[in-house]
Amino acid sequence: MDIRRTILLMIFSFSLLMLWNNWQVHQGNPSLLGGQTPSAESTAKPSADPATTASTATPAGVPTAPVSPSASADTPSANVPGVAPTAVSQAQLVNFKTDVLSLSFDLQGAQLVRADLLSFPSREEKDQPFVLLNNRGGQTYVVQSGLTGAPAGSLYPTHLAQYTLITTDRELNGDKLVIKFVSEASGVKLTKTFTLQKSSYEILVDHQIENLTAQPISPSVYLQITRDGKDAASENSTPSFMSGPVSFTGPAIYSEQDKFQKVSFSDIEKRKATYVKEADNGWFAMVQHYFVTAWVPPQGKNRSYEMTELQKNLFAVRSIEPVGSIAPNSQLNIPAKLWVGPQDQDGLEKVAPGLDLVVDYGLLTIIAKPLFALMTWLYTILGNWGWTIVVLTILIKAAFYPLSAASYRSMAKMKLVAPRLQALKEKFGDDRQKLNTAMMEMYRTEKINPLGGCLPILVQIPVFISLYYVLGSSVELRGAPWIWWIKDLAVQDPYFILPVVMMGTMFIQMKLNPTPPDPMQAKVMMFMPLVFGAMMFFFPSGLVLYWCVNNILSIAQQWYVMRQIAATAAIPHR
Repeated sequence: MDIRRTILLMIFSFSLLMLWNNWQVHQGNPSLLGGQTPSAESTAKPSADPATTASTATPAGVPTAPVSPSASADTPSANVPGVAPTAVSQAQLVNFKTDVLSLSFDLQGAQLVRADLLSFPSREEKDQPFVLLNNRGGQTYVVQSGLTGAPAGSLYPTHLAQYTLITTDRELNGDKLVIKFVSEASGVKLTKTFTLQKSSYEILVDHQIENLTAQPISPSVYLQITRDGKDAASENSTPSFMSGPVSFTGPAIYSEQDKFQKVSFSDIEKRKATYVKEADNGWFAMVQHYFVTAWVPPQGKNRSYEMTELQKNLFAVRSIEPVGSIAPNSQLNIPAKLWVGPQDQDGLEKVAPGLDLVVDYGLLTIIAKPLFALMTWLYTILGNWGWTIVVLTILIKAAFYPLSAASYRSMAKMKLVAPRLQALKEKFGDDRQKLNTAMMEMYRTEKINPLGGCLPILVQIPVFISLYYVLGSSVELRGAPWIWWIKDLAVQDPYFILPVVMMGTMFIQMKLNPTPPDPMQAKVMMFMPLVFGAMMFFFPSGLVLYWCVNNILSIAQQWYVMRQIAATAAIPHR
């Protein structure tokens, strides 16, 4: 009995520690457990001149200018590596639209500088689409590509060169929308082709390199994502001090040899980032809660990967692929794939192996993946994510019914013998040795296992944590309603009804459990519903819904088991 209470007290104490630690991180203070604060912006150290810093971290030939905002072709600094463009020209932007995407390209570099996800409303303005890529309003998050490796005195078309649009269509009409940009420099012509597809966030990208010179050339194609280090706070379903495992924002790389690797902006800034540097497979991405932008270079082609800080709080992740020699008056096509959209696991898995891992369930992926698959199957039947969570909770509770029943039987027996335990305590007073001996003898006589109520709970903890990851990371729940006042299962309950219900059900559970013999333990246990209930005020309503349903089912099962034990013992149940 004392061991079980000690374990519960440890869990309670650890929860308080984590709550305090995350609050400290939220306030910008160092973590008590080590690591980084949520935003690289708050930890960035004063640096040298941005151009100098970028140049030392970037191979020769790859422009380092941060792209915010767009510059006109006649801006003196527009094509100077390491210098940020300053003038804004709306005429440089061209817009395209499909049924799920609205994209803006800058003719300087044919860069993708804005992406509106039309099927996902903004958190701030419900009538406006969510903006994933953007280089306005103090934000920089863009997709770039170009050629590098030009001989001294020459410059190939890069993401800072001027391009010409040769596409007339601006909206999807049918199944595909093909967008082409062309630029020429030093006798090398680069044609970028972006193929948008109906109802898809996958973009097929082709780089056609033409050698118009009289000499062979050996360029390299680079694919790049540039982003500031600000946390995507508006997309966290909970405040940062409560967001837990779903709050990572930053680059990630996947390769067959090193698998999935996440890298923090802080590690890039401090030049401590660890990731695969060369591979002939895989992909790289910028990840944030619910959404991802990913480049998938051609598979089977050797390339290098780089992550660098272009200037303070501005980072780039890129691949550089040598394409070999291109003879005079010849051309070569380098295909790639680009994903700009939600973390749709089914869609991502079809684009590239391992790309669905951006939905990171951590060490419990082996449990979380089947849970998510079960959820999606239930949704196809029920058509509502709220009821899917309810039914999923019932199924999980049914699966663990034998373990839960064993736990409740143990607690019921402990509650029945509580008066006898109190009598033993009064009889032996402060003689702990005699008291423990008498208690063990009574447990043996009554066939009670003091750990019987604890071990089944510990077995279920990995499943509960996995479900927490699944419910907190699934973009499918973003904007998904349940009933009445719950309009979005991915944000907190607007009227805090579910957290209050959860606190109430936790209090009922505490009353059903045997009272701890130690008065201090009893007080701590009574405070647990208040602490966990207060935490749930900030959690997504989908998570709180799960706990409410789980608590209600637990109360029903525990009441039923206790009635059975009381009837068997011929003792009236109270």
